[in-house]
Amino acid sequence: MKDAEIQEKLINRFSMAQTPFGRWRLNLYVKFKRVAWNVVVGGTLFVKRVLDIVISIFAIILLLPLFVIIGILVKMDGGPMIFRQTRIGLRGREFKMYKFRSMCLDAEARLAELLKHNEKKEGVTFKMKDDPRITKIGRFIRKASIDELPQFFNVLQGDMSLVGPRPPVPREVALYTQEDRRRFGAKPGITCIWQVGEREGGVFEIGDRNSIDFKEQVHLDVRYIESQSVWKDLWLLAKTVPAILFGKGV
Repeated sequence: MKDAEIQEKLINRFSMAQTPFGRWRLNLYVKFKRVAWNVVVGGTLFVKRVLDIVISIFAIILLLPLFVIIGILVKMDGGPMIFRQTRIGLRGREFKMYKFRSMCLDAEARLAELLKHNEKKEGVTFKMKDDPRITKIGRFIRKASIDELPQFFNVLQGDMSLVGPRPPVPREVALYTQEDRRRFGAKPGITCIWQVGEREGGVFEIGDRNSIDFKEQVHLDVRYIESQSVWKDLWLLAKTVPAILFGKGV
């Protein structure tokens, strides 16, 4: 719609509101638009939740033998199989995210001394090549993104969705600006736009997530939140598979 047409419609609406009947029509129109918007948004979230539950149950059943094998291998390294870490999700709410343990038992305590080796210049997120805290089996399951599979249980619980912004740890959130907090406008996910390296919005675009800095991650998360749909979620899930296979994904 052209700017002139938009301006004309606004003028007509303003003129209409100058009479009692016009104000009644305008209020009715606004209420109708609000109800229609809530129906569309609510319906989308409902379908998204149903897909989360169905796909997660199917994935857990299908991957159960792999869960057992990985669990035994991690357990042989000593310590618990599952690592439960506090993460921040929808609207800033804390929850416990599950992962197969890929680090040594004192990994959290050793983080402070390793922050000076952070490869992420902005300092909000942490990445270090050859992180000494990662175990031998941990390197394998991380490279193949197998350590993330227990998050299907987070999805079933409702703390996470299959697709959405990745949930940060409290240490990172403490460094957030108000603008960064916009990524809390959707339920966190196992995969997301920047996890598959989709930067330009290309349908078949898959890139290297490691080349995306924190600010761009936030930008892409907000872009997803503002344009999310069930079809977009399904396509991002499909793109996650080749992204993992080529070492560029989750």
